[in-house]
Amino acid sequence: WEFNGSFYQPSAFLLMGIPGLEALHLWISIPFCALYLIALLGNCMILFIIKKTQSLHEPMYYFLSMLALTDLGLVLCTLPTTLGIFWFNMRRIGFDACLTQMYFIHILSFIESSVLLAMAFDRYIAISHPLRHPSILTKMTVIKIGLAIILRGMVSLLPIPFLLKRLTYCGKTELSHSFCFHPDIMNLACADIKVNVFYGMIILLSTVGMDFIFIVLSYILIIKTVIGLATKEECLKALNTCVSHICAVLVFFIPMIGLSMIHRFGKNVPPLVNTLVAYTYLIIPPALNPIIYSIKSSHIREALLRALRRK
Repeated sequence: WEFNGSFYQPSAFLLMGIPGLEALHLWISIPFCALYLIALLGNCMILFIIKKTQSLHEPMYYFLSMLALTDLGLVLCTLPTTLGIFWFNMRRIGFDACLTQMYFIHILSFIESSVLLAMAFDRYIAISHPLRHPSILTKMTVIKIGLAIILRGMVSLLPIPFLLKRLTYCGKTELSHSFCFHPDIMNLACADIKVNVFYGMIILLSTVGMDFIFIVLSYILIIKTVIGLATKEECLKALNTCVSHICAVLVFFIPMIGLSMIHRFGKNVPPLVNTLVAYTYLIIPPALNPIIYSIKSSHIREALLRALRRK
């Protein structure tokens, strides 16, 4: 503990694996290793294929590259502490290291939300204004959107570590997950956390919440456009280009909303449920997104087959 008058701050926190199943951590690590490996290899494969295939150098795949990079970042943020607990029971994490991990996990989550919104906008332009699509979403425009997404995440979350450092902590230092999460750290404080709660809620609603609303609005406009198409085949073809993105949106937002609700309102939720939702939120989307896009995108499948034939 670090003492300064009435101000207390722990030198470290204790991370939690899967409550009640500590004896099975070594066996549980096997599916986690498989998911991490799929996420790492899958997203690297997506990036490699898009980089090497000239025909994929268009807005849809630029945004997919951003999604793959974000998923890689999320995997690399949580992998060391999660496998450290499962393999070596390394539960201790320094206070500043915990705040750093938390900051990057939340930034990457916000970036992923924004990238999914950009992809929804891309699909709307491609379906509603196909002739103007190349002139609206130029390469420079995509780069500017990407930079704006990164800056929004970094700036909006910058106060969070400082808001946590100003708090006084006492008693319990055990977190609920194998990674650091803002509500989890905040609830260990014995000081007034109203500012943290209010700021966290405002930022969540004004970023991820607004992203989700605009994604839904984009699909309402897409459906409206598709209904006006001449033939059934054209409708199905247009909607088929959105299936991968819809799956990615559901895989990301459902567990994220669930975890946020549990941390804020689910005081009586069993710890095991809380832990499983957290892992679903941070590990499943990075592992599933490359599979979803590889299965549904014929362009990526064909580029992958060509690359395998060359090998």
